[in-house]
Amino acid sequence: MNKSDLISGLVRDFNIEESDAKLVVNQIFDCMIESLVNGNRVEIRGFGSFEVRSYKARNGRNPKTGMMLKIDAKKAPFFKVGKGLKEFIDQ
Repeated sequence: MNKSDLISGLVRDFNIEESDAKLVVNQIFDCMIESLVNGNRVEIRGFGSFEVRSYKARNGRNPKTGMMLKIDAKKAPFFKVGKGLKEFIDQ
């Protein structure tokens, strides 16, 4: 499922205008992104949680040439599956 499929599902299931569904979906994603950028965790009970994890700088190796290189520190989003979703999929 992608974003347009989600919007289409809202239009179909709740009988609302596509522009309204698009606005709702975009607002939800914007709020989630803003929260993550501010260093907060986003938790959706029964689905999972999103957080930003920090990774330290480290040395790596180019697998093709074998040369050592420096990998800079970075932050990346991380998703942890919720217990309810995990159990539902496992059935």
